[in-house]
Amino acid sequence: MDAGALVARAVAAPHLAARLSAARAVDVLAAGKAAAAMLEAFTAHAPRPARRVVGVGPSGADVPAGVEWYDAGHPVPTDGSVRGARRALDLAAETRPGDLLLVLLSGGGSALMALPAAGVTLADKQDTVRLLLQSGADIHELNTVRKHLSAIKGGLLAAAAPGDTHTLAVSDVVGDDLSVIASGPTMPDDSTYAQALQVLAARGGRDRYPASVVARLTAGAAGSVAETPQAGDARLGRATATVIGRQRGALDDAGRAARDLGYRVVVVPEPVTGEARDAATAHVRRVAHAVADVVGPVCVLSAGETTVTVRGRGRGGRNQEFACAAATDLPSIARPVALASVGTDGIDGPTDAAGATVDSETLMRAAAAGLAPVAAYLRENDSYTFFHALGDLIHTGPTRTNVGDLQITLVG
Repeated sequence: MDAGALVARAVAAPHLAARLSAARAVDVLAAGKAAAAMLEAFTAHAPRPARRVVGVGPSGADVPAGVEWYDAGHPVPTDGSVRGARRALDLAAETRPGDLLLVLLSGGGSALMALPAAGVTLADKQDTVRLLLQSGADIHELNTVRKHLSAIKGGLLAAAAPGDTHTLAVSDVVGDDLSVIASGPTMPDDSTYAQALQVLAARGGRDRYPASVVARLTAGAAGSVAETPQAGDARLGRATATVIGRQRGALDDAGRAARDLGYRVVVVPEPVTGEARDAATAHVRRVAHAVADVVGPVCVLSAGETTVTVRGRGRGGRNQEFACAAATDLPSIARPVALASVGTDGIDGPTDAAGATVDSETLMRAAAAGLAPVAAYLRENDSYTFFHALGDLIHTGPTRTNVGDLQITLVG
């Protein structure tokens, strides 16, 4: 799922290569955790150089020469996110008929490229994102609200471009919905202001959120503010898109690696979603059923993206919380078992880990180390401390791609 390799393959494909070559001029915008890798690949493999190249991504990225780069924040947007989004919107507006704006999108783009709508401050948007994340909002709920507080999301970037736009997206969302990846800045939006208000109501109630946010969403639901571009909007008639990297691709490649190591592979077809600790319990039951009649070593693979409702003061991310909750149920599988849950971007929540591993002996090792019961760490959302003490965190560093989360369970 290397984002650079995916872009290199895409721009070399005959249809897109011809379209790039035929355009009067090509401008490139990259946004998301994989922005630098995607720009590097475009620069090396595109059939022609771009007129202007703009990138919005994490600070510290290894950015190719000649790129106008904006360091931005994730999962909560920063001033850099706003500057980058404003420049992206200007870049789109500067295109002319016959030009092509190539948009390279990857996960994290919603926060990394953020431009608050009129009447909403960055601080208000930051507070709203934090509250939604703490309340366990999933990516669809989060992006429904984000789109309706934004001047660039939900198709508004493409709507600003007089020329054509084409998006190449590496998907970090279940189902690979282009309108959800990075909040769909070049795609029609099928969500509404009324639905955004429903999200606030379900995630703590409107009174918890900044007054300017509630006022804008209320005005939009009443028809006083224009809705985001919907399907059939003429402004998006020149916008096309392709998903070049999918979660399923990560599962397929992991399966090939496991078979090469001698495992029989079972892929769980349902995405792993919902509250991380609940999803972990259901997942272990699913694994137990899948391997019940299988002889020999088995690798069970699944993917998705869970959420965490923050109730404590800990540091754990969703993959660490998933693994922590799974530790209590693994002994129910009457064979040696090890499970890893990882974020494919190498970053799990607000931590320096990608995820964590647990096995059949995790609870015994924790007791021998004098650690508190697992329930105490889950209560504080502090799985990071638990796994750090055991040496069972997975550290990869940023991987320069993002296709959601992957669970690997080895049995026998």
